[in-house]
Amino acid sequence: MSELHHECGIAAVCRLPVRKPSHSDALQNGQVESPEDAAPGASSRPANTAAMIPRLLLDIQNRGQLAAGMTSFNADRNQLIDTHKDVGSVNEVFSLPHKERAGELMQQYAGSAAIGHVRYATCGEDDRGNAQPFERHHIETRKWFAFAFNGQLANYAELRDELTSKGGFHLARHTDTEIIMHLLSQELSRQAADDTPPNYETMLRNVAGRFDGAYNIVFLNALGHLVVARDPLGIRPLCVAQDETLFAAASESVALANLGFSPDQITSLAPGSAIIIDDDGMRTVRFAQKRSSAHCFFEWIYFANVASTLDEQSVYLTRKRLGEQLAEQEQVEIDDDTIVVPVPDTAKAAADAMAYQLRVPSLEGLIRNRYVGRTFIESGDRKRKVQLKFTPLREVLEGKRVFLVEDSIVRSTTLRALLSQIRERGGCRELHVRVACPPIVAPCFYGIDMSDVSQLFAPDFLDEAGLTAEAEEAMAAELGADTLRYLPINAISDALSIPEAQLCQACIDTRYPTATGERLYQISLDRVGRADATDGRVLDVATTTG
Repeated sequence: MSELHHECGIAAVCRLPVRKPSHSDALQNGQVESPEDAAPGASSRPANTAAMIPRLLLDIQNRGQLAAGMTSFNADRNQLIDTHKDVGSVNEVFSLPHKERAGELMQQYAGSAAIGHVRYATCGEDDRGNAQPFERHHIETRKWFAFAFNGQLANYAELRDELTSKGGFHLARHTDTEIIMHLLSQELSRQAADDTPPNYETMLRNVAGRFDGAYNIVFLNALGHLVVARDPLGIRPLCVAQDETLFAAASESVALANLGFSPDQITSLAPGSAIIIDDDGMRTVRFAQKRSSAHCFFEWIYFANVASTLDEQSVYLTRKRLGEQLAEQEQVEIDDDTIVVPVPDTAKAAADAMAYQLRVPSLEGLIRNRYVGRTFIESGDRKRKVQLKFTPLREVLEGKRVFLVEDSIVRSTTLRALLSQIRERGGCRELHVRVACPPIVAPCFYGIDMSDVSQLFAPDFLDEAGLTAEAEEAMAAELGADTLRYLPINAISDALSIPEAQLCQACIDTRYPTATGERLYQISLDRVGRADATDGRVLDVATTTG
């Protein structure tokens, strides 16, 4: 729900030569096939690639509302690559409501290729310097580049200490984005003389060997070369598309579909793969050894736009199947005054499916004010913020037995206030909370802003026996609900039709896909006294991430 936040989304576009790519492997390893005809709707695209970036970013704005930015390449401009970024929404940063100003910006940053980013961060200063893309100026065009990424490096602290331990090195910001920029710079500097094109596959292979965590990268340099890469575990989604004139990438498929690509032109980039567009044309390479994936299941149940398809799995259909599973395990008596109410907006698909299976109405008993700032950005009284954000409809709720469907419970602070509002202002007879997710019991170190066990609601109610009826009863009483029911862990892989071994479910099963994740989890346990001993270690992760 609104307490849980993703950290960033990325996008890239590049005009392709009229001729088709010369490399036979350009369409392998997750890249779509080149069609004979341009995509339906392609004719409505702007001719300027820079103007496509705000379009893409608007469709992934759900992944970050703190800052936005883009970098474009233009060989006819003194600033071969140039970056525009600021704190604010996509509309604000690119002045989209002001047609004349937006047009001037797009003309200023016109080019043949561009990358973009939307940002959310756990903390840190909300200043322009933390916005992405990050740009590194250099007099050698092969070393002058900009990049953006989304995810989080779990081993940020080790990489930071390794860099700063060398004499003459200094990091200006507490962010893994800066770490990535310096490591990319070092790799480019180690390569051959300036008259030799950079070897991007080697660059990615070498940094991948040092990274532990989630990292999708879009990279653009002053040679006009574009690189789009997905981390070897595929923790965060990355979708790509191509027709005969344009290549594009984005964190979610919906952005590419709305740019005019057809469904058969859009696919997910394979984990550990990169698409490189340079002087030799376009090709797909595998820069990391093939291994089992660890797709973050939260992408489907919460983060992603419901219209997206990620790694061949529909977000909407996944949420629908989760709702059906809620209905299958329901034990509360159903009568003529029973209704299902979703918490807007991500729980709606699950709520509708649950109601359909139970043969009861699914009604909008809660109306969300879309023009109120998100609660995690605001400060002050939680109850007052919930009053501003949600309006319970007494005409719908009064005297009803309400099944309130939520996508997840993380810290519970917003949900507590919401349940109180539904009772006080809505006048419902009974209030039963149904969660289309198992209990969140462990932190995330791969790009979600919950990095400590002490922040979470469920662990205090669970022991070796796991999720029991008694635990759910205690949690319901704590929240102020008549009953509370979660889904079991196996419901996730069943709904996704993806084996558990190919998912990252660490926040619900404590099995982390990387060594650093396991270590940081143990430190988090120690801090709250849940382990056998506490050694005073401090959890050290990047606080402003991609």
